[in-house]
Amino acid sequence: MTVLVAGAGHPGGREIPRSAGFHVEFFRDWKQAATRWNDIGVSTPFQDPRWLDAWYRAFASFDSVEPLIVIISDAATLQQVALLPLVRRVQNGVRIIEFADLDLTDYNAPMLGGAAAPRDARTARALWRDLLAALKRLPGGADLIRLRKMPVELERQPNPLALLDGASPCPLNGNVVTTGDDFDVYRYSLGRTVRKELERSWRVFTRYPGAAFQIVADQDEALRVLSTMEIQQGARMQHLGLNFILNNETSAAFYRHIVGENLRSGYAVLSALTVGEEVIATLLGVRSGQRYVMVRISNAGEKWSNCSPGRLIIGRTMAALHRDGVRSFDFSIGNYTYKRRFGVAPVALVDITAALSWRGIPYALRDRAVRELRRHPRLAAYVGRALGKPRSREEY
Repeated sequence: MTVLVAGAGHPGGREIPRSAGFHVEFFRDWKQAATRWNDIGVSTPFQDPRWLDAWYRAFASFDSVEPLIVIISDAATLQQVALLPLVRRVQNGVRIIEFADLDLTDYNAPMLGGAAAPRDARTARALWRDLLAALKRLPGGADLIRLRKMPVELERQPNPLALLDGASPCPLNGNVVTTGDDFDVYRYSLGRTVRKELERSWRVFTRYPGAAFQIVADQDEALRVLSTMEIQQGARMQHLGLNFILNNETSAAFYRHIVGENLRSGYAVLSALTVGEEVIATLLGVRSGQRYVMVRISNAGEKWSNCSPGRLIIGRTMAALHRDGVRSFDFSIGNYTYKRRFGVAPVALVDITAALSWRGIPYALRDRAVRELRRHPRLAAYVGRALGKPRSREEY
């Protein structure tokens, strides 16, 4: 049975009987959905309720974006199977269903309902079929579902959406360093040149009177450091001639909420290199147990380039968090040179697109064409240059 829940997700919604499979509910309000969800599943740190609460709070009233949280249950047992944090967004008149992301969430995924979550392709196809059928009957309509940047595995459990026939490799990938209990073993695995450069950078930096590294614990200080991060990142992007969206009013409010509400719990981790009151470099990440994901990084620019503050703050943050029990350091998406210096291993991600109406068919076909083009890198590069697509740049 599939249930379409009207309004903000009250149980009195309209029911549409189906032969078998899964019970699908839609919610317009994140807090109501979170209350209904048993919070028993596995996913990534970006599907943590604290991240999602901040995201929906910031973007629920964003132009052309409508929250659409989905809870899927087994129709026979009523066990919760998955929660999908989605939105419905209108672009050029086309109603698109996608993850709550807007280029702020590095990994998108369903939250899984423990043992009830699908673990094989056949069950995943049944879930997908019932979800698409429910979306096609959604009040207000939907033309396309496009789900991007999904890990293939979620804490050693298969991502059911990655099992689908239509799932294709994402052009982006994750970048993870996994260490054992001895951090020196990892450090010496980096090779002499990288290791010595980090040691040299620390010696150069600590020659400045008042030079220090800290994991910021005070909330007022954290907001000051975050404000500096915004300025430094904005200046860097302007120098590179790149469009920068993280400092717009809504995005800035989102990050301030992440830091302001979650610093004490340890979910938000903000580290900084400082010389007296001057902030030289910053790094913001989120932590879930032994896993830490880097989200934003900045530095004060050319003046401090002699001590490589960007790489230095990463190395110091990793060492500090390792002492506190972190063993997985996720450098997130983007294949920049500095990440390879830290010995990251790539993590595969997948995308999936499906048309829900005739309006969505051209978009689904375009996504398929792009996917096929990626199988021929030289041709893809030629087409990109012909279309005026800029080459990727290193962050620093």
